[in-house]
Amino acid sequence: MADFTPHPNAAASDAFFPVSRRELTVETGDDVTLPATLFQGEGRGPAVLVSSAAAVERRFYRAFAAHLVEQGSRAVLTYDYRGVGDAARTSRARTFRMKDWGVLDLPASLAVLEAEAGEGPVVGIGHSFGGVALGLSGVSARFERYCLVATMNGYFRRTAEPLSIFARMNVAGVPATRLFGHVPASVGLGTALAGPIFRDWARWCRRPDFLFSDPEVPEAERFSDVRIPLLSIAMTDDRWGTPGAVGAMLERFSGARIDEVWLSPEEAGRPIGHMGYFRREVRKTLWPVATEFLLRGSRPPAAD
Repeated sequence: MADFTPHPNAAASDAFFPVSRRELTVETGDDVTLPATLFQGEGRGPAVLVSSAAAVERRFYRAFAAHLVEQGSRAVLTYDYRGVGDAARTSRARTFRMKDWGVLDLPASLAVLEAEAGEGPVVGIGHSFGGVALGLSGVSARFERYCLVATMNGYFRRTAEPLSIFARMNVAGVPATRLFGHVPASVGLGTALAGPIFRDWARWCRRPDFLFSDPEVPEAERFSDVRIPLLSIAMTDDRWGTPGAVGAMLERFSGARIDEVWLSPEEAGRPIGHMGYFRREVRKTLWPVATEFLLRGSRPPAAD
């Protein structure tokens, strides 16, 4: 688990670019409106689409998005999936499905980023389900490369705490969706989620093949069509993203070249877990891994 250092051929810059931020909306192909935030600067580096983990709102990635612009990205877009947070309580949320995050929401958000950022390369980073969303999207060829952070097959028996995760999802979470129409944040799995979305998630996590054995997700066949370079960043103390869980997902990207980096709490100077990679406190210790890959195409030294 060696520390990540920039590739010797990386054209890293000492420049520090100021950041502007603007709120906007994304209109999906089925007329759902998603809130989004566009970060821009004076750099001319690749534009970056940031796709969230399940039950995590875009504001969680604010510091990381600003960091990428400071380091030279010309634009970074963060967005909320449908049925997340306040949107979990809307009447239309009863029609939402989890696969829509990849099939509909990611492509629509990518189109907005492409329009706002103008000419130039586009790359992406997905946290947990944000990596799964790439495989479902059918638009992977529009990215030059993509970073997967804590992306894994969510089958509960592959996690490091299977009984706890199964209980929170199926004993607490699923009944809550029947009672309230959504799963509240108080269940402890993130922000509120629309009921149908959470039930999809819970059902997939009960299956060894995760979403790949779900007949309602034919888009899962798209994973093998991904041909762009991928970097998988995983954490040794992630209770969800164990080596078995991460490996079971990466094997689905059978057509892509994948480099893997495993990061430890010792390298970070603090626990990381499933959520910790994007916290501001690890800016200097962990963020260079994704930053160098996204903005300069640098692969981990061990991969050379």
